[in-house]
Amino acid sequence: MKGGLWLDRRVLVTGASGFLGSWVVDGLVSKGADVAVLVRDLVPESMLFETGGYKKASVVRGDFEDYWTVERAMNEYETEIVFHLGAQAIVGAANRSPLATFKANIAGTWNVMEAARNSKLVKNVVFASSDKAYGDQEKLPYSEDAPLKGRHPYDVSKSCADLIAQSYYYTYGLPVCITRCGNLYGPGDLNFNRIIPGTIKSVVLGERPVIRSDGTYIRDYFYVKDAADAYMALAEKMGEKGIAGQAFNFSTANKITVLELVGKILKEMKSGLKPIILDEAKGEIRDQYLSSEKAKRLLGWEAEYPIEKGLKETVPWYAAFLKKKARA
Repeated sequence: MKGGLWLDRRVLVTGASGFLGSWVVDGLVSKGADVAVLVRDLVPESMLFETGGYKKASVVRGDFEDYWTVERAMNEYETEIVFHLGAQAIVGAANRSPLATFKANIAGTWNVMEAARNSKLVKNVVFASSDKAYGDQEKLPYSEDAPLKGRHPYDVSKSCADLIAQSYYYTYGLPVCITRCGNLYGPGDLNFNRIIPGTIKSVVLGERPVIRSDGTYIRDYFYVKDAADAYMALAEKMGEKGIAGQAFNFSTANKITVLELVGKILKEMKSGLKPIILDEAKGEIRDQYLSSEKAKRLLGWEAEYPIEKGLKETVPWYAAFLKKKARA
């Protein structure tokens, strides 16, 4: 339903053709926001194009690693609210190419923060950090006051970017909030190296799914519709006293091992295939899950999708996507 805060509100979304960005753009345009998207690569299979969100948005072609592109987008589209979602988000790619990851995630973040600081119009910035910014912690679940101590390239890039965003609030008063989410999944994630889309694809193809770790790593898995809702709920609350400058964890708080997760997918798909456990994962945190108590208390937000409910929507989407791709 159009109306409320978002009607005709001028919003810039970086990383809009990415998995989460596509869903955030869809939510914004459905509520009547005037959206501009900063897009580096044309990804025809992205949900941004699948849902038609790009047809209702102004598309800026460029890279947030270039400061002047970011400043131009904010200035020319008279941006009031920024969702900085753009990042190199693949752990394996970060391990293979750390410099590109540092440039995208760290330099890209300071470009967005600096452009927002210099803008006369930007009122709020929502920045996508990650649960990986915490690094490996002894105390679980992670709460927002846990120290940021990434050790591996992707985790370090997020720790650094998170602190940069905080510095713009504490030094310049830039109204920024930081999100740290669990492992996102759902329709539209085209990175088949991730465990959920990779497992579904294997089953559709009749192949045994592969687990890179020993299967005992613990995570929480966060449905993308819940995530998009959380980002918009946070932006809506940022005008309230005490919200700007804060970081918020968003997750279902339902911890699960990788092997248990694969089992749930196989059950949902009614498959008798057994996973192959490689036990060769390196440069990854063993156990990580979040507390979203702060988001519930200050924002009134709670996740609506436990993993079973999310998989019931996710599995059919991939089955249809892969069938269509096979026919193409």
